[in-house]
Amino acid sequence: MSLQNIKDSISKAEGDAGRAAGSVTLIAVSKVQPNDRVATVLNEGQRCFGENKVQEAAGKWPDFREQFGEIDLHLIGPLQTNKARQAVELFDAIHSVDRPKLAKTLARLAQEVGHCPDLFVQVNTGEEDQKAGIMPADADSFIAECLAMDLPIKGLMCIPPVNEEPSLHFALLGKIAARNGLTGLSMGMSGDFERAIALGATHVRVGSAIFGARVTG
Repeated sequence: MSLQNIKDSISKAEGDAGRAAGSVTLIAVSKVQPNDRVATVLNEGQRCFGENKVQEAAGKWPDFREQFGEIDLHLIGPLQTNKARQAVELFDAIHSVDRPKLAKTLARLAQEVGHCPDLFVQVNTGEEDQKAGIMPADADSFIAECLAMDLPIKGLMCIPPVNEEPSLHFALLGKIAARNGLTGLSMGMSGDFERAIALGATHVRVGSAIFGARVTG
């Protein structure tokens, strides 16, 4: 699919769900994509991108920002506390706030640097041992802890288990967000973003459908 195909699909999903046009932000997931593919998508007008690793993003985006101007950059992968300062300086949003130690580090850095990216709390909706994220039962208290530190929590993020119906997880994330007064929902990827939009997604993370298969070699 092309970038325009994805945008058209998002617009249709917004309409089908009775959502306002433009209420969903497309994050083009550019992790491990070669620079020429990223440049092609930039030349097509996309300005919101997602990266998994701070180091990879730091080697790629300063040059692209110099060439293309303002770019909205989102960290969607796990964040180590020792990379938090670099992430705060590089990213406009961090979608993987998933533990108290990281939240406290971000709160301290926000005071030191004088600003903080928009933050999303990652919820492990499938309660998978190998996956990052706050457990659903602990989400309310963790969100409250983050807000008490004046962190700019804009919403929640989840990555559903690969072998389960994602809509169940999108619905759960929406319920947790609603009862905590949060409006941002970062959920939905290449294979299920229409279902995510139907259930309230405000940010969808689409990579392979835009760029093609990841380059790993």
